[in-house]
Amino acid sequence: MASVLTVEMTKMVEKLNLKNMTPDIDITDMKLASPEINRPALQLSGYFAHFASERVQIVGFVEYTYLQSRSDEEKEPIYQKFFSSGIPCVIYTSKTRPEPRALELANQYRVPVFLADKTTSNFMAAIINWLNVQLAPRISIHGVLVDVYGEGVLIMGESGIGKSEAALELLKRGHRLVTDDVVEIHKVSDDTLVGRSPEITKHLIELRGIGIVDVKTLFGVECVKETQQIDMVIKLEDWDKDKDYDRLGLQEEYTEFLGNKVVCHSLPVRPGRNLAIIVETAAVNHRQKKMGYNAAQELYRRVQESMARRN
Repeated sequence: MASVLTVEMTKMVEKLNLKNMTPDIDITDMKLASPEINRPALQLSGYFAHFASERVQIVGFVEYTYLQSRSDEEKEPIYQKFFSSGIPCVIYTSKTRPEPRALELANQYRVPVFLADKTTSNFMAAIINWLNVQLAPRISIHGVLVDVYGEGVLIMGESGIGKSEAALELLKRGHRLVTDDVVEIHKVSDDTLVGRSPEITKHLIELRGIGIVDVKTLFGVECVKETQQIDMVIKLEDWDKDKDYDRLGLQEEYTEFLGNKVVCHSLPVRPGRNLAIIVETAAVNHRQKKMGYNAAQELYRRVQESMARRN
């Protein structure tokens, strides 16, 4: 059975710069399990059917002003049911603040309350994006992930084939390392995969014969990156003279992670080939294709025009 993904509430507070209004509640062991959020609109009017109580609750300016229009007698049963329903936490946005009675009930039912110094729409975009990355389905694979001209290039291949060496040369050429050896791949949407490094190997590269190299210390913070969308895969393999390698690129090949397809190129390795330059060129060519220009198709068009003129 697959384990349920969770993220620590303390991590959310730190990353989203939230102010804790209930410091007496220990949130150290509290975790979030849903990537969705909820704005309790109908619930504040007393309708709790189909209430998504497992989600982070966001109280914005509209909800706040609605509550201010209700009397204390009207709000009391709503607050009681809201805070006793097992919600993980409540976040107030748009410079609104919880009422004293709301804080009393929050402490009574052990529901943390936070303040976000952002407008509701901006904060919702930030927290949804962050939760989707943190709680997305994920796998770990063996490889190296680098940011080359803004394109996320995942370099794969057998152990010792030269993945880390290629990444090191790319760093020297001004590109950025996301992770070496182990890549955590998160599926944040049906067409987006994001890669990151495990904490234990973050910013480190293993070079056979030398050992562990700290990229951030040696080359500076501009040469590392926390996360990167995976745009293409390059598989390094030993050169096989009997194998036919794609020389035109008219047909795209793909590999699949978590049900998402990613463009994949098989790159034969032999002495004298500069892997970094080839990876760099592949990334630029992929970016050009996304912008609407395909060199292979342009060559095919020229050949067809030449044949037509001869006829």
